[in-house]
Amino acid sequence: MTEAVASLIFCATCGEKMASSAAACPKCGAPNSAAAGKVSKKEWLPTLLLCFFLGVFGFHRFYVGKVGTGVLQLLTLGGFGIWSFIDFIMIIIGNFKDAEGLPLKR
Repeated sequence: MTEAVASLIFCATCGEKMASSAAACPKCGAPNSAAAGKVSKKEWLPTLLLCFFLGVFGFHRFYVGKVGTGVLQLLTLGGFGIWSFIDFIMIIIGNFKDAEGLPLKR
């Protein structure tokens, strides 16, 4: 019972009770800033530049903490360039994540 009470918060817009993990208020639809996702400590621009200039060596993956796949890219020259190219596109569109699964900081 105390867990359910502890996970309730009040909407900053309308004051209605809602779950702390809710994406938006069920009454007014205002976004829940408490549930906003975390972002990585690693930044987007250095990752993009590392991928562009040294992507075939996997340096961008080492930078974000993905050491295992960084080594694989190093050994395969970025999956013969294909893997590093896909990573480059993923970084540009914002879908590339760090080792903890968090999106890169912009």
